[in-house]
Amino acid sequence: MTVASWVVLLAIAGAIAGSFLSTIVVRWPEGRSVLRGRSACDGCGRALAAWDLVPIVSAVAARGCCRTCHAQIDPRHLGIELGCAAIGGISAFAAPGLAGVAGAFLGWLLLTLAALDAAELWLPDPLVVVLALAGVLSAVWCAPPLGDRLIGGVGGFAVLWLIAAAYRRLRGREGLGGGDPKLFGAIGLWLGWRMLPAVLLFAGLIGLGLVLVQAMRGRAVAADDVLPFGTFLAVAAYPAWLVMIILAP
Repeated sequence: MTVASWVVLLAIAGAIAGSFLSTIVVRWPEGRSVLRGRSACDGCGRALAAWDLVPIVSAVAARGCCRTCHAQIDPRHLGIELGCAAIGGISAFAAPGLAGVAGAFLGWLLLTLAALDAAELWLPDPLVVVLALAGVLSAVWCAPPLGDRLIGGVGGFAVLWLIAAAYRRLRGREGLGGGDPKLFGAIGLWLGWRMLPAVLLFAGLIGLGLVLVQAMRGRAVAADDVLPFGTFLAVAAYPAWLVMIILAP
């Protein structure tokens, strides 16, 4: 299979995966089942037909609205489908073969967690556990070696846990969510310990950039404002994986 064919194939797989993952992002925080029942319009409840569920194509054709009641479809569906398709294609181009599949799976899960944390300030333990286990298993197909990953998993969790504990002791309030150290540990199981400083730095820069943008818009960030640091970590981790794979011997 040529590289171009592999890119297209994994991009299509990403769009399909994104269709399911976007449903998780939209429904799970509301306590709605992701696996049971037919997909239906959130506005009028009409059961969706097969042609309403074609990833990306259906949303574009319907211009983001239900064909029956014309209610707007949650834009996260299309956004996550497009994001997962892009991640699949990029991963296939960077690492053809099983390593590319592993990287795509990493990116899809990170995008899902980023979207959940951005909207709900929530990093569900089941998804983080899946991310962590997949990180250990992927050592069979791609760098870094398992030893580096295990050190990264333990070290990533420990670093953010200690920072959170120190902040809580000094300031008397929470500075990090409980899911952030777990997510950073799971990222360490994918990237190994050597890439974790770069991920943490990049995540911090993303957060700082967001604060500066809000300040330029006239909304200063107060000391007790909550920022989705898990989102920043997730956004920083996938480019770090790409750099690691590209530079791997």
